[in-house]
Amino acid sequence: MSIAFFDSGIGGITVLHHAMKILPLEDYIYFADTMNAPYGTKTRDEVRSLVFNAVDFIVSLGVDAVVIACNTATSVAVADLRKRYTIPIIGMEPAVKPAVEKTGGTHKRVLVTATPLTLKEEKLKNLIDRIDNEHIVDLLPLPGLVEFAENFEFNEKIVSDYLNRELASVNISSYGTIVLGCTHFLFYRSILKRIIPSHIDIIDGNAGTVNHLSRVLKERGVSVKGGGAIKWYCSGEPVVDLKRLAEFELLLLILDAAGKV
Repeated sequence: MSIAFFDSGIGGITVLHHAMKILPLEDYIYFADTMNAPYGTKTRDEVRSLVFNAVDFIVSLGVDAVVIACNTATSVAVADLRKRYTIPIIGMEPAVKPAVEKTGGTHKRVLVTATPLTLKEEKLKNLIDRIDNEHIVDLLPLPGLVEFAENFEFNEKIVSDYLNRELASVNISSYGTIVLGCTHFLFYRSILKRIIPSHIDIIDGNAGTVNHLSRVLKERGVSVKGGGAIKWYCSGEPVVDLKRLAEFELLLLILDAAGKV
């Protein structure tokens, strides 16, 4: 048995990578809906339909838990997914709460970056309304980072130029924390860090998500010990193409290297 990670594309690999460090003996399934990516620029109904189709397939594989490793998919579908299935469905949430707790009272602001759809959803709006008592949270969509990741574009100059253009719309020095509210964005954390003022922290929701997964599995007495194997799927089909498999493995290596910087 295994734990499944689902995303519209490769972004959720950043969450899988963290889970492999915290839960190294589990077996994993990774499902990338690459035929329909990106999700963040689609309508809510389109994304909801795609998510349910994907998770129906994933659950049919007999997994013990599903991590919706995509903030956009979580925001539009996680509540209804939990009504449909009895296994744990773990969602993502932009790390707004820890960002506000860290930055509040410092005379600095919080910048939440994510896909356009995530930023428009009531789920995020309600979260901000509940915890942002000082009204220090601002929002910035960065859909280009999703496109870069899906196209395996990691050229620093190209990514830096894009980020500098988008960040020019805000007073970057006024921020104390930037939230990476899309799992794809984590591939570019080190580039972002190099172009922003040194006093700004960058945080994301991956650790919180994996810690929650671990707690839920323990609470339910789920024991899924395996050998750390990963089975890869793209839009419902097992990945057998050696080039594609090599790309997925390369992304894990990139994340390994980034963690040592």
